[in-house]
Formats: sequence, structure tokens, C-alpha cells
Amino acid sequence: MKIAILGAGTWGTALANSFIDKHEVHVFSTFAEEVKKLNETHTHKNLPGVSLSKDIVFTSSMEEALKDKELVIFATPSIYIRNTAVMAKPYLRKWQIIVSVAKGIEEGTLYSTCEIIEDVIGKEFLFVALSGPTHAEEVAIHLPSAIVAASKDIEVAKKVQQELSLPYLRIYVNDDIKGVELSGALKNVVALAAGISDGIGYGDNAKAAIITRGLAEISRLGVALGANAKTFSGLTGIGDIVVTATSRHSRNNKAGNLLGQGYSLEETLKEVQMVVEGINCLKAARELEAKVNVEMPIVDAVYSIVYEHIDPKEAVNRLLARDLKQE
Repeated sequence: MKIAILGAGTWGTALANSFIDKHEVHVFSTFAEEVKKLNETHTHKNLPGVSLSKDIVFTSSMEEALKDKELVIFATPSIYIRNTAVMAKPYLRKWQIIVSVAKGIEEGTLYSTCEIIEDVIGKEFLFVALSGPTHAEEVAIHLPSAIVAASKDIEVAKKVQQELSLPYLRIYVNDDIKGVELSGALKNVVALAAGISDGIGYGDNAKAAIITRGLAEISRLGVALGANAKTFSGLTGIGDIVVTATSRHSRNNKAGNLLGQGYSLEETLKEVQMVVEGINCLKAARELEAKVNVEMPIVDAVYSIVYEHIDPKEAVNRLLARDLKQE
């Protein structure tokens, strides 16, 4: 199979370094200098110690990247998905399968990444969300991982499963694309909360409570929006939250840790030096919360720290002071 990956960030590049074992892979980047360096050095600045296959073709030509490709993977940060779809639209063909591996919710429209792409290129395409507890740093060096291919058309999800599964990358299928994408986006906010807790100096008890109650919030919201409750107990739910909220690889967890230590938002983003999807998702998460009138106190607490400049300890105190209730 011929595959195009749109986005030469850590995740897009890590996937390319895995899928090249079975397929022909072109990776698109808008930055010609980045393409030149990747093709010459076969290394990525955010994947230290990883040797990239020389068979991967990096290109700054969208037309070249998409020509004759059966599978098109959108792998840019969620805030760039719409612009990437606009750039890709003239070269896309209806027989191509569109896969999103980005995790986010667009402010205003409240669209998931697959919905953003559909809004730009049309409903005639087949869409799949590929999501789960998979850090790029581990996938790039072929450490064992499991992920989910979700689509309204389960046969399309199964085709992606068959084509992209590898000895070290096990793919499951799910027809609840709404739940999978929602969970993939909002787990980053929970990871921010877990990082904030660490940054303040709280322990494992607090982190376990944040992960568990954060999952409950996401599940409530998802069900209210029509998702399947079972999705949130799977790889794209609890699995993705655990890995993002606890791992040293997690930029969301790192950003939260800095916020918990008292860093400002600007200082935090400068320190992390990569896109923090949890930050990008916060405003849309609050919009969704208000839209369906679902209580999400952890999301509210993180929002108050990031955008209302509430002291992190005060935000935690407010959470603990809420009315007692049944789990």
C-alpha cells in the first residue's frame, strides 16, 4: 500500500518509521528546510537516538505526497488540521481513505479532527480515527503498542487494521468514532491536571483520583453527545489517559507540572517547545460542557489555572470543597 503522512512532527515521523516496514511512505511538511534535513540526516530533532529509514521520502510538495496514495494520514497538531485539509483538497481523490491521528477539538465549531477534515473536503470520503496510548518515542523504535482504528464504517476500520498492523503495533477496531476522538482530545486535559498535581508536590493518591474522576467526566460528556460508554473503558479511554497522565514522554503532563510549579502559560509553552494539545483543547472542552450541561469540575479547574490565573493550590482546594456525593 502507498501511504501519505501529512505532517513531519514526532507522531507523523514515528508512524512513517513503522509503516515503512510494510508500505511505501511519503511524508509531507510545509517547511522545505525541514524536509531537506530529514532526507539528509534521517534523524528527527524530537526523536533523539532514533534512526529513520532511508526509504521514507520527505517532501514539501503536497501533490507529490498525495499522488497515487491509497491511505492519507493527517498527522499535524489539531490546530493545523483545517489548513492542512485546505492544502490537500485539490489533490485528494474519492477512493482514498482518510485517517486522522491528531487529537483535538476545534473552538467554535466543536468539531473533532475527522469532522474538520470532512468539513473541508466533503462527506464522500471514508474517514478513520487512529487513536490510543501510543507515545511517538516508543512507536518510532518499534516497542510493543496497541491502538484503535475507529470509523462509522467498520469495514473501512478493518481494512486499516489489516494494512497497518505490525508485529509490534496491534490495532483494534471500533465503530464509535465520536467517542474515540472525544476521549483522545480530552485525555490531554486530564494529563494537564495530573501534571499540575505533581508540580504542586502532591502524591500518587491525588494523581489516581484525577485520572479516575477525569475519566468519569469524559465519559459523562461522551455519552451525552451520543458516544458508546464502553469506549471510555478501552484503549482510547482509560488506556490513553493513563499513558498521557503518567509518562515522562507526555508533553501535556510536563506542561501541567510546570503550571503546578507556578510557571505562567507563556513560560510553560516556551519551556516545553512543542504543541501542547491539552492547552489547545481547553476552551472547546468548556464549550462542549456548557452545550450539553455536563458537570466537569477537573476541566473547569484546569481552565481556571490556565486562563483565569487561579493559584493551582486554590483550584485544588475548590475541587475538594465541593459538595460530597455518591461516586
